[in-house]
Amino acid sequence: MKTQRLAGLSTIALAGALALTACGSDNNTSSGSSSGASSSGASSSSAASGGDADCGKGTLNAEGSSAQKAAFEEAANSYQEKCSGTTVNYNATGSGAGIKQFIAKQADFAGSDSSLKTKEKDGKIEQAEADKACASPAWNLPMVTGPIAVGYNLKGVEGLVLNADVMADIFNGKITKWNDPAIAKLNSGASLPDKDIKVFFRSDESGTTENFTKYLQAAAPAKWTAEPGKKWTGKGEGKEKSAGVAGAVASTEGGITYAEWSYAKDNKLGIAKVDTGAGPVELTGESAGKAVAAAKVAGEGNNLALKLDYATKEAGAYPIVLVTYEIVCSKNADAEKGKNVKAFLKHMSSADVQKSFEQIGFAPLPTEVQGKVSTAIDALK
Repeated sequence: MKTQRLAGLSTIALAGALALTACGSDNNTSSGSSSGASSSGASSSSAASGGDADCGKGTLNAEGSSAQKAAFEEAANSYQEKCSGTTVNYNATGSGAGIKQFIAKQADFAGSDSSLKTKEKDGKIEQAEADKACASPAWNLPMVTGPIAVGYNLKGVEGLVLNADVMADIFNGKITKWNDPAIAKLNSGASLPDKDIKVFFRSDESGTTENFTKYLQAAAPAKWTAEPGKKWTGKGEGKEKSAGVAGAVASTEGGITYAEWSYAKDNKLGIAKVDTGAGPVELTGESAGKAVAAAKVAGEGNNLALKLDYATKEAGAYPIVLVTYEIVCSKNADAEKGKNVKAFLKHMSSADVQKSFEQIGFAPLPTEVQGKVSTAIDALK
């Protein structure tokens, strides 16, 4: 797998506390170990790509979504190869933790599987808190399209078909056997075993959980009545992070979970087709892209928070998708830091880098969205 190769080659520090303050710190150190690309080959690549005009300087520290980890590594590796002397650190602690660190000025930008909240929760409004930390509007920039796979481990059963109602009953603990009539009805001719269903969910606060439960509530409102959120409210056994749930299913006959496509592929899980009412849809980059292309911008100006239609019945559209945002200060108090953030995000959002994501289990940003992101990045200061 390419992600495994990247893990061995990556210079990105994925663990350890981040010591650098965002949006205004002069501290360029990081507790994570990493090194920027500095070979003569990287220098040649930089020159061929436009030289220093395309590159920032120094170190960037970002934190958040584990869903985008592999895509971020892909982008950071190629950026560091192109830009001699730059370093990009990413701490994949989860979306909730990343936003908290960004607001606390402990990360230059955050990766999150959901946009900043504009409604009050626990006495705080995320968007307002981030704006205050930046001393300028904080922007949500869609960067990685991460389809959510419903991954399962069931020997002899390929091409499993599920719909929202059945998924809701499975993840609520109401359907407990793989040969349940509701599953059998969607899988005519399949030999479904009389085996217990073992549900695994994210135990940490997760944007993946929030997006999956948004889908269940929108597409199966009578079955899934709990409010969507980063904390799981269904049944099952909790495991930490995407790697935890995917690994648990891989080692458990009868297991099922929700996880980013890349994790399901890396763990060789079966991936369910989703019947939206217009026929079963297989998860592919194209089918996920159709759902994202139909999203509406809920934010204002260059704050590109998207509203996805999880209940879409468009033929060929895979409905369970998440968009990972890079949450940034629109105007960085440290001008050099701002230039570095802008240069890296311009690289990450480029057509070539976006296309490379498809090889590791992500879908490129649709052209319509990519154009808006490019405009926003050009406006960063």
